[in-house]
Amino acid sequence: MSASLSNQTVLVTGGTGSFGQSFIGHLLADPEVGKVIVLSRDELKQWEMRQRLQQDPRLRFFLGDVRDHPRLLRAFDGVDVVVHAAALKQVPATEYNPFEAVKTNIHGARNVIDAAIDCKVQRVIALSTDKACSPVNLYGATKLVSDKLFVDGNAYAGSKSTRLSVVRYGNVVGSRGSVVPLFRSLAASGKLPITDPRMTRFWITLPQAVDFVVACLGRMQGGEIFVPKIPSMRVVDLAEAMAPKAELEMIGIRPGEKLHEELIAAADSRRTHDCGDYFVIQPDTEWWSGPLPPGRQVAEDFRYSSDTNEHWLGIEEIHQMIRDV
Repeated sequence: MSASLSNQTVLVTGGTGSFGQSFIGHLLADPEVGKVIVLSRDELKQWEMRQRLQQDPRLRFFLGDVRDHPRLLRAFDGVDVVVHAAALKQVPATEYNPFEAVKTNIHGARNVIDAAIDCKVQRVIALSTDKACSPVNLYGATKLVSDKLFVDGNAYAGSKSTRLSVVRYGNVVGSRGSVVPLFRSLAASGKLPITDPRMTRFWITLPQAVDFVVACLGRMQGGEIFVPKIPSMRVVDLAEAMAPKAELEMIGIRPGEKLHEELIAAADSRRTHDCGDYFVIQPDTEWWSGPLPPGRQVAEDFRYSSDTNEHWLGIEEIHQMIRDV
């Protein structure tokens, strides 16, 4: 665990989600971490989580919604670090319920930023998605707005101590509503739906995502978008790894879906530094005067896309990654 979280009070919005539960379990495994607060809307998931974690005395549960600014003011009181993981993220659901996505992903982001500044939270990291880069669906568009709000929220913090940054990564292996649980549920039928045989995606495990967020909490100055270097995989290879004898049924790309995803667009290349195993996109604002990140600036036309990635997962590697999910 990063020493930057020693004796800190950490609050996670959306704390009962896939990332939230893994991240909080990771925090509680370190005796040096102070209080850990779960903020989420679902009382049943909170109860189940409480039973599983055996009522660790450092753990607190707040029922609340990021849409509710007064509730956030109460929840953030005395908090040192906020990890903002709450979002509406299912693409078909957000396409059909666009105003609800705006209320949670955009208005909720503003509420988190305002409450963090007013409550003097020291550090805030918001979780983003590859779909926020050159978005074609409503979910991605709302997360792009959210990213910009958190980056530019540092201007609102001004001379106050609150600093806000973003972590952006790709598809999480086995997260709720993702393709791995879908393929697993259909494997016995002998037929798996494939939108397009050319489709590629970035791929990251929950432990990798958790480790990266913890590391970025120690690195952040405020205003950065951190992007891990992660492998790509072909969706047809995932199907082969999960159900090698299944028939692949081509169903066509769904509304709001891309053939390939981006984590860094070419337009962001002039502000992007290659830091070894991750990238940093610096804020494009007059107020930002933080130190340059380590590493080198990428080429002017650089883009980080799942179809041109240097690191690819083969079928056996995919099989190993999903084995314990």
